Amino acid sequence: MRRSCRLVLAVALAAVLMPDQAIAQAATVPTQDIANARDNPLLRRYDGSFIVDYAQRAFEEFELPTAELKPVPGKSDSRNNAVFAPAAAESLEGRLTRIVYVAPANRSPLEVISNYQEEIVAKGGAALFSCRDEACGGDNSQSTAGGGGRQGMMMRIYPHADVKAPYKSSGYCAVTDWISGLRYAAMRLPTSGGNAHAAIATYSLLGRTGCEALKERTIVVVTLIEPKAREQRMVTVGASEMNAALGRDGRIVLYNILFDFDKADIKPDSKPQLEEIARLLQASPNLRLHVVGHTDNVGQLAYNMDLSRRRSQSVVQALVQANGIAAARLTGHGVGPLAPVAPNTDDAGRARNRRTELVPQ
Repeated sequence: MRRSCRLVLAVALAAVLMPDQAIAQAATVPTQDIANARDNPLLRRYDGSFIVDYAQRAFEEFELPTAELKPVPGKSDSRNNAVFAPAAAESLEGRLTRIVYVAPANRSPLEVISNYQEEIVAKGGAALFSCRDEACGGDNSQSTAGGGGRQGMMMRIYPHADVKAPYKSSGYCAVTDWISGLRYAAMRLPTSGGNAHAAIATYSLLGRTGCEALKERTIVVVTLIEPKAREQRMVTVGASEMNAALGRDGRIVLYNILFDFDKADIKPDSKPQLEEIARLLQASPNLRLHVVGHTDNVGQLAYNMDLSRRRSQSVVQALVQANGIAAARLTGHGVGPLAPVAPNTDDAGRARNRRTELVPQ
């Protein structure tokens, strides 16, 4: 009797500590698309496939690998995988659509990706790079997840932090289970508004615990980046407004000092805001500022701390070199994700946490 009670208690405790895992149902073979998912008009699906995972963002950045992955010595990602970065890549911005399909039974990754490549070429597109398994570089026996191993191509084009499908659902299994037979293609596709780009990955799923229903099924992951201008929603904060913020809040929070993806290079769009900071300093000759860089929590802490520090120093350098501010009046610091102003659980929160702050010395 006591043993039965302990078993019931253990099951109940598991449900409390791990609610998603405890109540999760095993993956099933899809017979229809998930709710609110649809094909992108630029690229049809492989006939007989169903959508099990879908996301679209109006404006996003994306690194499109166009060469084999190579090891980056001494660098690990947030899941303790050794980082493998592409020897060449295109840094893209625009509307991002990511669609994950389960292909019909008995279709190989090669057959499916060949159809996508032919479709794009028929529309006037071109292949930028393609590879299979080991030739892609890194460890391609796992999809987005992994832990303590080496990054593979799927971890580059679909970071595990982006996985939102319910635990052990068909969508979750499709992009987190162990895989074999990876095929990858980077493609360019002309549109009326400029060139779109596609990252296409196909592979067979091994179908481990909870994912058995999809064993040996071919998974298709299509990421499309369409050319689209970023909406200009961030208003430049004027010198007088910043002065008022210093008196009211003791700091200035800025969202329109922008940087290249994963770099400390300041984008040209940031020039108006930098000029207003210079006006603030010129109007207050005794004012000295700490320039503090902040990031979201995606990636390793040490890397984000260093990136935020380098970005703050880029702001200092721009104010000194392009705007004539004395270097002694500015000091750059980086605190990475350690002072969030919103949860890092969704895109909106992470965007609020990526910012530059000015604090009086």
